[in-house]
Amino acid sequence: MIKVVPTMNGMEFAGVHAPIPTPFDDRGHVDLARLRALFPRWLDSALAGFVVLGTTGEAALLSEDESDAVIATARDLVPRSRRFVVGTGRESTAGAVGAARRAAELGADAVLVRTPGFFRAQMTTDVLVRHYTAVADTVPVPVLLYNFPAVTGVNLQPAAVERLARHPNVVGVKESGGDVGQIADLVTITPASFQVLAGSASTFLPALSVGAAGGILALSCVLPDACCRLYRLTREGREAEALKLQQQLMPIARLLGSTYGVAGLKAAMRMAGADAGLPRTPLLPLAEPGIGAIRDALAALEEASHGSAA
Repeated sequence: MIKVVPTMNGMEFAGVHAPIPTPFDDRGHVDLARLRALFPRWLDSALAGFVVLGTTGEAALLSEDESDAVIATARDLVPRSRRFVVGTGRESTAGAVGAARRAAELGADAVLVRTPGFFRAQMTTDVLVRHYTAVADTVPVPVLLYNFPAVTGVNLQPAAVERLARHPNVVGVKESGGDVGQIADLVTITPASFQVLAGSASTFLPALSVGAAGGILALSCVLPDACCRLYRLTREGREAEALKLQQQLMPIARLLGSTYGVAGLKAAMRMAGADAGLPRTPLLPLAEPGIGAIRDALAALEEASHGSAA
């Protein structure tokens, strides 16, 4: 059963949200014109909302001024009928508070705050609860927790989430750890108004089946219609069709996730006719055989889709 109950402040995060990449030009500068050019195809889809400056947005590689420019540009492009979420995780509590406040001033509907990880051995439950509480206490928009242990080295434990879910301004969590059991635990131990969002297309269907409200899926930047269809099939109880689509999406989802990451996502977007430029150094553009693997996976998915429609 999928949680779709609105949060205490009336905001709900059901559906698929695209964590859009930050485009850079050939000199490695943020390319706002490219960012504007990406939105029409996404707005033609059923995406419920957009996230800027997340992991796929290469947020850790942007300056504060660049981040603010991306937020302001994207806010102008995202209609008020869709949710606009900004990643504002920083290593210090003061930095996270400041970034979240600026995002709110620039029009964010909510902020997505990743766990700090530089001093990961000291990121205990008490430390993380204090960190997130300080943000939630001072930011005038809803706060989504963001757990991505593969990037931060820190796993935001269910015990910490349970405590933070009691805060009226902490409205949900993006769980990117890939552990469906942990997602199920989070759904079980938090209030009905608290929404758990899957962070991986590879586990989207299983996450929905244990109560996730929706997802923030990198794959939706490339295949928004397919990701939204998977969500819709699940909501409608069309289990066999949903399972078949999840299985078809698995190969490309894995390539754009743990295998090739941001470089793979931007390569796949170019193949789909959406140019987000290259990754910012020290990240490198995807080389062969990665490009070939992604091309083959997209071709196989297209063939499978045609076969299903026949």
